[in-house]
Amino acid sequence: MVRLFTAIALPFDLRQRLAFMGGGIPGAKWVAPENMHLTLRFIGEVDEGQMEDIDAALLGVEAPRFDLTLAGVGHWETKGKATALWAGIEKSPELLHLHGRIEAALVRAGLPPEPRNYAPHVTLARLKKPPTARVGDFLREYGPFRAPPFAVEEFVLYSSILTAAGPIYREEAFYPLTPIR
Repeated sequence: MVRLFTAIALPFDLRQRLAFMGGGIPGAKWVAPENMHLTLRFIGEVDEGQMEDIDAALLGVEAPRFDLTLAGVGHWETKGKATALWAGIEKSPELLHLHGRIEAALVRAGLPPEPRNYAPHVTLARLKKPPTARVGDFLREYGPFRAPPFAVEEFVLYSSILTAAGPIYREEAFYPLTPIR
């Protein structure tokens, strides 16, 4: 069995800039810069045969290249407690189009449809009982965050192995997007 997801890899300089935001919140487990990405679709655990079907389906995804901009920060909550910090994505019809094409391809490959609405973001930290004031300070300090646009020319199929030290991601396949004419 292998645990899979599709994502957009972030440029090195952008990952470094996001990592610079890390720190100052007790109970935060910050995402390592090399693990930062924009998830397109979490797939989950599949066997090797299904992974081949997924790869074949993803090879058929056609979508144009586009530029993407990260802007703003936010947090997820459960029962009124912050559980994660994230960097947001500026509205992008092209990103939503790509996500839709990937979702359709994966359903054709036999996966169940994703029941949750797509909320594009880059996870910065997972939180365990953080002080509310510190989370508020982070959101105020980095709320105006905005990065220069970057070109999205491909998406990636990643595998992940969960370890006590954090996940280990491996690039399994790359899927180029269509050049803009």
